[in-house]
Amino acid sequence: MIRFLLSFAINVVLAAVGLLVAANVFDGVTVHASGFTVAVLVFAVAQGVLAPFVFNVARKYASAVLGGIGLVSTFLALWIATLVGDGLEISGASTWIGVTVVVWLISALGGWLLGWLVLTRWWDRRQEDKRIREATARG
Repeated sequence: MIRFLLSFAINVVLAAVGLLVAANVFDGVTVHASGFTVAVLVFAVAQGVLAPFVFNVARKYASAVLGGIGLVSTFLALWIATLVGDGLEISGASTWIGVTVVVWLISALGGWLLGWLVLTRWWDRRQEDKRIREATARG
């Protein structure tokens, strides 16, 4: 459960960073402070739900596009985030494509890096604590 919560927290932080970077890079992206938190949470939850769903659909019906699953689920999550609340607006086809790629890249690379740093350290500490408890219990 803790691992899931850490992973979700990492995804929320990366979603926020990705959306802020996209807003600064693309003119067609508007982020409203009043609804930014909602947009980030909606995006993170939608991404978490859509990624496995899109993967399963693609695996069953279009295995040739399995490499683009992250981009498709990111696009769909962005679309859902723009529909809920007023925290995020994206206009223009090229902006949609660019934002999808930027947010996906930040999420993918950041998720890999932060996931490795945070979760690996957490797991290593947990295993070390377990070894200490076992050694202490044996006397």
